[in-house]
Order: sequence, then C-alpha cells, then structure tokens
Amino acid sequence: MDGAARHEDRRSEPVKVSAEYEGIPGDIARGRELARRFLARVRAVQDRAVPDRAADLLQLVVSELLTNACKYAPGPSLVDLELADDLVEVTVWDSEPVLPVAEATDPGRIGRHGLEIVMAVCHSFEVHREPVGKRMRAALMLTDDLNGTALGHPS
Repeated sequence: MDGAARHEDRRSEPVKVSAEYEGIPGDIARGRELARRFLARVRAVQDRAVPDRAADLLQLVVSELLTNACKYAPGPSLVDLELADDLVEVTVWDSEPVLPVAEATDPGRIGRHGLEIVMAVCHSFEVHREPVGKRMRAALMLTDDLNGTALGHPS
C-alpha cells in the first residue's frame, strides 16, 4: 500500500473517544480535556482543520452536559464523542431517569442556563430515558457557518 492509500485509509477511520466519570470535583475539567484530545485526533486522523470557535463550543457543550450529570445524577456518567461527517455527536449518559427541561429564558436568572446554551449552539439535541438513567445527545457542527448565523444551526 502506498502512502496516499494509507492516508486515505486513515481518513475513513472512525474517530470516537469515550470516558467514564464518577461525579467528583474535577470531572468537568477532565471532560473538556477529553474534548481537546478528541479534536487533536480529528485533526491528525482526518487531516482536517477545526475552527477555534467549533473547538471552544465543543468544550462548552461537553462541560454543560457533564455538569448536569454531575450535579443532578448520583453516581457515574459516561461521555462519548464521535465524528459523523461534519458533526461531532456528544453523548452523555447518567443514572438519573428524570429528563432535563430547559427553563424559559430569563436574563435575570443566575445559573441554570446550561441546556439553553447547548440547544442554542448545537445542530440538534435530544434526551432519551434508558433502562437505567438517561442519555443526552447533542450534535455540533465542526465547520464555520459562512452565512454568519449560529455555528450549530443548519441554514
């Protein structure tokens, strides 16, 4: 196999990382580091640029979803990051079966804006109850939107 063929094989290689968290201080920082390592792998394996804004938003989404898991669910949580074309799918599982609900917009409210933020910057967001707990999945675009609209939303 020549170098070009090997390079093409690497580009078709799936890019996915997973990590387990215990719901302890430092998990959120470790989640952001997981996102940074994931993007470094995307850049290396897929040989593609990732805009700084997309990298920042991915870390924000991971941080917000993992914060909800650590704050409201007893016990462990799992985070999966997977590249799917121009999207990163962020999946967070936790042991709490109660589904989160974004509160109505209130600029005077301090805190509890995490789901609002995630839904604003992501292409999609969904939550499903599981036999044990729930699974939250957000999809974030890795490309800059040239139309000047929010990065995560399709035109």
